[in-house]
Formats: sequence, structure tokens, C-alpha cells
Amino acid sequence: MTRTWPTNLATDEGVLAWEFLDFLRKTAVMKVDGLTRDQAAAAPIPTSPKLTALGVLKHLIAVERYWLGIAGAGLDLPSLWEGNPDPSWNLTDDDTPESLIQTYREEWSNAEELKKLDPDATAADGERTVRWILAHVAQETARHVGHLDLLRELADGQTGE
Repeated sequence: MTRTWPTNLATDEGVLAWEFLDFLRKTAVMKVDGLTRDQAAAAPIPTSPKLTALGVLKHLIAVERYWLGIAGAGLDLPSLWEGNPDPSWNLTDDDTPESLIQTYREEWSNAEELKKLDPDATAADGERTVRWILAHVAQETARHVGHLDLLRELADGQTGE
């Protein structure tokens, strides 16, 4: 997977926002790729027992599904957040770095419908603009990429952007 920085001399805010989200998505994948299942499922921070690399990736899948697919584009998809507390952090025996990376990448295709809309358009939920949803997902993804930075370093010592 190739990850490139968005264009430095960007002139289209909408394109730039999607480029940054793509950059962050690929960074999240890079942080999980190459970990063993045990490393990726480890919860090394005692006060955060669900904070695992796989849990973060699974949560990001749910974030994309809800915000970009359901609330944003109005796609008829099941939410991955059904339940309380938020079940998107829970791991199953079938969750591996490979399976969740594949699922995350597949989820990106749902966002293609939202890309077709003008950033100032009202999203399918009728409560926000497309621009707001995109900014929200970018900030959420960036925050969790920071968690993945720490989890990767604790798992195998790998650091870097």
C-alpha cells in the first residue's frame, strides 16, 4: 500500500480533506500490518483494557460505517455500534490483523458515495453537513492513529510516522 502526503499546494478544500483522511487511513493500516495476532490483541495499558491495536482498527471500521456510510451517505447498512457499551472495541477469535485490515479497506468503498456530494450539502441524517462529517471522521481517525503509534511501539518497538 502506498501512502502519500496530500498535495502541498492544494487549492480544493474538499479534495484536500479526503486526501488527509486517506493518508490517516493508510497510516492506521501500517501501524497494525505486520503485528502478530497476539501483539495486535494485547492491551498493554492497565487502565484501558480494551485499547488494543485490533480494537482500534475495529472501532475505526465502525466509525467509517456509521459516519460516512449511514449518517453521511444514507446507505442501508447495519451499524456496528449496536449495544452499550460500544461493542466495536470487542475482539472475537476471528479478528486478526489481516482480517481487520481487509475489512477496513473494504469499508472505505462505502465512503465513495459521500465523496459524490458537495461538502456543503446536508448529509443523509439531516443534521450535519458533509463537510462536518468528513472533518469529524478525520479527527477521530487521527486521534486513534496516535493510539496506534503507542500500541505499535509497545508491541514491537517500531516507531515512525
